[in-house]
Amino acid sequence: MTLEEQRQAVIITYVNLMRIKAHEKGENKELEYQIRVAKVMLQNFGIDYSELEL
Repeated sequence: MTLEEQRQAVIITYVNLMRIKAHEKGENKELEYQIRVAKVMLQNFGIDYSELEL
């Protein structure tokens, strides 16, 4: 997998997690953890995810 493909996969993962969060009712600690992990990965790739947040 190329670096660009990895970057794209992380973006898609983050967007999907945010989509789930938008429809989640109540607290979901696992979802919040996965979002934090995805944010770290995006930061490591130098991707600004602020425009992707809800």
